[in-house]
Amino acid sequence: MKSIISFVIRYVPRPFLQKVSPFIMKLASLFNQGNDVTCPVCESHYKKFLPYGRVARENALCPNCLALERHRLMWLFLKEKTNFFSSSLKVLHVAPEHCFIDRFEKLSNLDYITADIESPLAKIKMDVHQIPFPADTFDVIFCNHVLEHVEDDLLACSEFNRVLKPGGWGILQSPVYDLEKTIEDKSITDPAERERLFGQRDHVRKFGKDYAERLRGSGLEIEENFFVKDLPQEIVKRFALPENEVIFVCRKGN
Repeated sequence: MKSIISFVIRYVPRPFLQKVSPFIMKLASLFNQGNDVTCPVCESHYKKFLPYGRVARENALCPNCLALERHRLMWLFLKEKTNFFSSSLKVLHVAPEHCFIDRFEKLSNLDYITADIESPLAKIKMDVHQIPFPADTFDVIFCNHVLEHVEDDLLACSEFNRVLKPGGWGILQSPVYDLEKTIEDKSITDPAERERLFGQRDHVRKFGKDYAERLRGSGLEIEENFFVKDLPQEIVKRFALPENEVIFVCRKGN
C-alpha cells in the first residue's frame, strides 16, 4: 500500500488525483473500520488513518474526507482560536483542499471564494502573483502548500497583503525543513533535480527555518503559532495530529 501511494503521488498529475481520489478512498474506508482514531473534520472513526506521502507516513489520510494531519490541526485551530465559524467573513481560499471545500461553502457566515491556477476544485482560475480583486477585499486568506510551487513567493504574499482588509488574517502553511535558510535556484528546471534539491518535482524552493522572517519581507505580519503544543496528548493521538507543526498565521501589515 505504501509503495503504491508513494508512486501515485509522485507521478500522477495532481488535478487528476483531485478528481478521482475521493471515490477510491471511499472504497478503502470499508476495510479500515474501527474506533481508535477520529477525524475532527468529518467526525469519521477508523482503526487508523491511511498512509500518505512520497515517503508514506503512517496514520495520515482520512479516507472519508481526505484530511491529512495538517488539515485536522488547522480545523481545530480555526474552531478553538479564531472567529472563522461565527463571524461574517469574506474568505479567499487558494488551492482549496477537498476536505474543507463543501464544509466551508455550507457555512452561512462566510462569503467563500476558491481560486487556483490549475485545480479543478477551485471556482476561479487565478494566478497568486496577480490576484484579480481590489485592495482590502478579504477578511481571511488560506494558502497552504502553495508557496513552495510558485515563481515568486514574496510577490504572492505581497498580493495577499494587498487584498486583505485592515485587521484581516490568514494561514500560510508550507513544508519547512531543518535548514537555517531557504534554498532556491530558479535556473533548475529538471524535475528530477528539483525533487533531489527541493523535495518534490514541482517545488521551486525548499523553505528553511527562516520561513516566517522571509515572508515578512512581503509586508505581511507573520506569527509562528505552536497551537498543537498546548493540546493534551490524548487529543493529539486521537486525531493523529502533527506534533511539531507550526501554524503560520499572517495579518495585514502596513
